[in-house]
Amino acid sequence: MFVIKRNGAKEAVSKKKIQTFLSHMGETKVPNLLDTIMKGMPAEISSLQLNTYFANTVQAAGYSLVAGRVETAQLHKMTNSSFTQAMMRLPLDPMFKSRIQEINLDDEIIHENDFTYDLFALRTLKRSYLMKDKNGNIVERPQYMLMRVAASLYKTKDQIVQCYKAMSAKEYTHATPTLFNAGMKKGQYASCFLGVMQDDSIEGIFNTVKQCALISKTAGGIGLSISNIRSTGSHIKGAMGASNGIVPMLRVFNETARYVDQGRRRKGSFAMYLEPWHPDIVAFLDLRKNHGDENAKARDLFTALWIPDLFMERVMKDATWTLFCPKTINLQDYHSEKFKTKYEEAEKLFPGKRIKARDLWEKILRSQIETGTPYVMFKDRVNSCSNQQHLGTIKGSNLCAEICEYTSSDEIAVCTLASMALPAFVEGSFNFKKFGRRVEEVVRHLDRVIDTTYYPLGECKNSNKKHRPMGIGVQ
Repeated sequence: MFVIKRNGAKEAVSKKKIQTFLSHMGETKVPNLLDTIMKGMPAEISSLQLNTYFANTVQAAGYSLVAGRVETAQLHKMTNSSFTQAMMRLPLDPMFKSRIQEINLDDEIIHENDFTYDLFALRTLKRSYLMKDKNGNIVERPQYMLMRVAASLYKTKDQIVQCYKAMSAKEYTHATPTLFNAGMKKGQYASCFLGVMQDDSIEGIFNTVKQCALISKTAGGIGLSISNIRSTGSHIKGAMGASNGIVPMLRVFNETARYVDQGRRRKGSFAMYLEPWHPDIVAFLDLRKNHGDENAKARDLFTALWIPDLFMERVMKDATWTLFCPKTINLQDYHSEKFKTKYEEAEKLFPGKRIKARDLWEKILRSQIETGTPYVMFKDRVNSCSNQQHLGTIKGSNLCAEICEYTSSDEIAVCTLASMALPAFVEGSFNFKKFGRRVEEVVRHLDRVIDTTYYPLGECKNSNKKHRPMGIGVQ
């Protein structure tokens, strides 16, 4: 068995060298693992392939952390040992790069912390997060990525190092857009954007498509309320014809999410929120199913329902439910008792399709069983608990359905996220004081994100600077 080195020379495989290498990676049960590696070793293998083979074999044997260390060692061989020099090779903001050179953070990098990632974590970082040069070669190490984030938020060395050390110790992490875009000229660091369809018109729909594309381009996830779009068969005055409803429109958003894929790092992600009084509700529930007409599918979108309490009351009573085209009456702006009043008035004044509420509920449940969607959120409860009631009705949530914020024609709500890693605070018992101090720091970090992030749209900046929302999760 031979290893083909980078210069083309062949060298016989040495069990002793492999044994020493595995020992350096922290594996104490070397003999058993060494036998497994030698059994599957090909007759010839390149030095680069050898490390991948080691990592895969060690992973299969159940040593995921050791496998991660093997691959990390290879990554360190292929990347610059200087953080500053690595940053100079990346397409970052020239002003950011200049500041990095002035501050000199090389001695603050804790290189050994890269060896705490298991193989799955490291390969996820390599695939999507660690920045590459123009030729597609990985330039960053995990610690460089974390320092890049810290340096993009703060200007003084002490603040940068403090922020970096907390992330390096895995006490918390910033959200994906922050990790993706920190240090870029148009560094968009926020995670969640909540919008509403601008208007039930060609201009309104395609302006909204453009907004979603610009947000998705910079790694933002989008929740969009679409209940104001007219239903199938509704009269179009300008064209003297009938509407095709929401499904063909949603297919445009579906392809936009696929096309604007954040530089091939991950697909764009849109969640569409619809209220259950809309006549196209059944077609909406079928969008992600694996059977039926392909022209009526939009499987890359996430579907979500924004349900008023009145609908659930009708389900419980096994009563009828009426579907109204928003062109006849748009109930999107009402909630709680006012919604109930307007809805019951509409049932007396306007024609609408009547169905059994429980039949529709069963279709919702069947769709959830088959596809995992729609998300179900309760409109009246959200609005009655909101501290933004004075602004108006909240019409939907975000991509992941954990944030509810007011959105209007001149405000696209934004939320900036971070996540606390609870295991990092277990020291015999849970250290609540340390955890509390770190949460306070993370709040300040997120506040810096709001000030330093690039806003893809003026409506986003208007909302975020005004309300400054942030979300801190736990893992």
